[in-house]
Amino acid sequence: MIRITEVGPRDGLQNESARVPTVLKIAFVDALSETGVDEIEVSSFVSSKKIPQLADAAQVFAGIRRAEGVTYSALVPNERGLERATGAGADKIAIFTAASESFAMKNIDATIAESIACFEAVLRRAQVPVRGYVSTAFWCPYEGPISPRAVVEVAKRLQDLGVSEIDLGDTIGRATRPQVAALLEAVARVISLDRVVLHFHDTYGMAVANAVFAWREFGIESFDACAGGLGGCPYAPGASGNVATEDLVSGLARAGANTRVDREKTLQAARMLEPILGRRVKSKLPVAGD
Repeated sequence: MIRITEVGPRDGLQNESARVPTVLKIAFVDALSETGVDEIEVSSFVSSKKIPQLADAAQVFAGIRRAEGVTYSALVPNERGLERATGAGADKIAIFTAASESFAMKNIDATIAESIACFEAVLRRAQVPVRGYVSTAFWCPYEGPISPRAVVEVAKRLQDLGVSEIDLGDTIGRATRPQVAALLEAVARVISLDRVVLHFHDTYGMAVANAVFAWREFGIESFDACAGGLGGCPYAPGASGNVATEDLVSGLARAGANTRVDREKTLQAARMLEPILGRRVKSKLPVAGD
């Protein structure tokens, strides 16, 4: 069974210049709760100076209607973020580093080693499951292609800390199937692939194909996606949005994977944001049909 983490409320909105009202964020999460996704990354408890769009994380958590069987998670940068997320009632948290030193410095103002050292205290105190993000797992906007060895080293260190899953991010959306294969083959030598999540951006239109390939050839069943294909990283020049949840689910279903996400409800949830964002969402579903 395919497992989808819907990252729209966090990763989808963090780079948007138009300020999305808290009440609309709550409505967005509530609509996503009815789509059949397994997890929703509701927000991020990072500094409001870093990501002003997500300064209302606690208010959003307080306002949402929780659906049975859905995990509501949050991104945290440190112990203080963990305290705030726990206080808000997050079911799960995510910590984040990178496989590229240049990107780590741009994104979190720390080296990879410094970020992981910071996370030791978070893992010791966490009373909920912890996801470990590894950004730039394929390409870095500053360093170019990243070797699988570098990714494996970071992923192994996160696993040793005690994270429950490793999330490998194609941050600028340049991964190809041979690169996906090379990385998963390397990761599989040290980490069980049932603990691996893939997070594809769709800059070059390869995200769905890469996901289908990873499922067929390596049995990967856990993916991140974003309703309407929103998103992008403020520290990754040229990166476009995440793969649209409805497009990913449609592609996997056509390939024969067992999915339970309602694509139309997902697209409708994303379209709630169009008046504020001032543009149509990027989904291919209304163009291609189903």
